[in-house]
Amino acid sequence: MKLAALQMVSTPDVDRNLKAADRLIADAAAQGATLASLPEYFCLMGENDRDKLRIAENDGSGPIQEFLSSQAKSHGLWLIGGTLPIRALDGARVRNACCVYGPNGERVARYDKLHLFAFDNGREHYDEAVALEPGDAPVAVQAGDLRVGLSVCYDLRFPELYRAMSFESGQKPCDVISVPAAFTYTTGKAHWELLLRTRAVENQCYVVAAAQGGKHENGRRTWGHSMVIDPWGEVLAVVEEGEGIAIAEFSPERMGEVRVQLPALGHRRI
Repeated sequence: MKLAALQMVSTPDVDRNLKAADRLIADAAAQGATLASLPEYFCLMGENDRDKLRIAENDGSGPIQEFLSSQAKSHGLWLIGGTLPIRALDGARVRNACCVYGPNGERVARYDKLHLFAFDNGREHYDEAVALEPGDAPVAVQAGDLRVGLSVCYDLRFPELYRAMSFESGQKPCDVISVPAAFTYTTGKAHWELLLRTRAVENQCYVVAAAQGGKHENGRRTWGHSMVIDPWGEVLAVVEEGEGIAIAEFSPERMGEVRVQLPALGHRRI
């Protein structure tokens, strides 16, 4: 069973981005991927934050959602569709939605990014709340034999989200955590791998992190370094920059071994 993180350098042109995603998904499927993830904003890296409103879709319908459904079905895999803008009740903003599709093309889950990124170091300034409305709740989905926890980019900095996926309402721990992202070069260089490996270690599960990675036409530079990480925190595959695929084997035996040798999940007191 293989997990694939697809890295892109998306543009302001939706059609070009869908063609790039098409190539990567086909390549991942040819390499035997059972589950593949696209990055955050795979469909659009706009000239400004509010460009997302221009291509926003209604929940359950629209060309981007249809593309994701058809890709999952045609390649017979579980597809985590990065994120796309879905219209919100607040007409001035959208939800940054991560939709998951099964091998039959049916949507099995939707997670809306809970934590909205803001950053200002005097040279770079970002505030996602200008165009995005935050989500409401954690989401984990059963993808075949795998329980997959869904998160997006800035969510990575909030460990309580991942605990909620695994332990609220008597749920079992996640087998895989998905983190589609578009980390800035500045924050990614400092914290991306550190945080990803920490989430893998503290939750004793695999992490699939599909990222934007390179210099975009809008002038933004993203960190990339898409990864697949095992439950001991070992990086099994990485694409540093540019378009590509990080793919690695999911081993239930390895995950079970880690959880038996160091039963930290059973030692929780809070």
